[in-house]
Amino acid sequence: MKATQQLHNLGQSLWLDNITRTLLDSGTLARYIAELSVTGLTSNPSIFDAAIGDGEAYDAGIHAKSLAGLSGEPLFMELALEDLRRAADLFKPVFDATHQVDGWVSMEVSPLLAADTDGTIAAAEAIHAQADRPNLFVKIPGTPEGIPAIEEAIFRGIPINVTLLFSCEQYLAAAGAYLRGIERRIAAGKDPQVASVASVFLSRWDVAVNPQLPADQHNRLGIAVAKQTYRAYRELLASPRWLTLAAAGARPQRVLWASTGSKDPNASDTLYVDALGAPDTVDTIPEKTLLAVADHGKPGPAMPMDGGDAEAVLASVTAAGVDLDALATKLQQDGAAAFVKSWTQLLQRIADKQAALSAKH
Repeated sequence: MKATQQLHNLGQSLWLDNITRTLLDSGTLARYIAELSVTGLTSNPSIFDAAIGDGEAYDAGIHAKSLAGLSGEPLFMELALEDLRRAADLFKPVFDATHQVDGWVSMEVSPLLAADTDGTIAAAEAIHAQADRPNLFVKIPGTPEGIPAIEEAIFRGIPINVTLLFSCEQYLAAAGAYLRGIERRIAAGKDPQVASVASVFLSRWDVAVNPQLPADQHNRLGIAVAKQTYRAYRELLASPRWLTLAAAGARPQRVLWASTGSKDPNASDTLYVDALGAPDTVDTIPEKTLLAVADHGKPGPAMPMDGGDAEAVLASVTAAGVDLDALATKLQQDGAAAFVKSWTQLLQRIADKQAALSAKH
């Protein structure tokens, strides 16, 4: 049995961390759904920057939208949502069969809004309406300014993928926003079923600390953060506060493991995916990693609900002089800055293509 099927059988959803028009047009995404247990998909500004910048797959769409008077962010949003609507439709059978737990795609609000709570809420509403698909998450970063936007979006009934979480504390802040949003819905007599995932990024921890650690401690921190977070997630689902909401019909905000491609050439290319199998979670996987897992992945036992050796690993990294709280904040800030850079680059690419295509026609 393929490792992808083993993880699916364990109760983990495997999502593809990529989208391109070529992936859709060639039938590759449909094949991954049929053969590799892929049940959802995530995108981000860096993914779209690469997709639109490479090759000519988007040129006809860019030109047509230019002729219709679109440019800049509105043009990009429509291009991206065209792809995501198609992907959402491919996942709709999964969405229906799992009673809306699985089968999701994700679209990010502009990273330029990362410090703008009200702007983020307005953008989330606009994307949700424009996408016109029940199985599309709007991605909002779990930054300090993003947390109140997440609560308000959930209250308004917008399904949210909380992105750019790096630590257990950041996860708990996002989970708190979700709970408050659902509690407010119940108090207002609204349906408590609004879907959400909380995306915790892992491999970037190891990229950051490996140079400071002895070789035998390399590539252990990201997995330890995941174990610590998984314990907190399980404790939350057992808490009286959550059980009250569940009894009213609410659904859990699932934890999603992100940044799970191995970035160390000396480590296994399936390192994170093999270690992160756990029921009621999602793992979003780069395409290269997905193919590696399907070919030679060796999933270990399910993650321990009590966190296993997480605290010991975190203590050893702290003892080596790493300030984990400060690093979590820096990783979140760096992640937000990287998305801004990709977004800016992406809009410039589109403008350049528009100019070249209008000159050609």
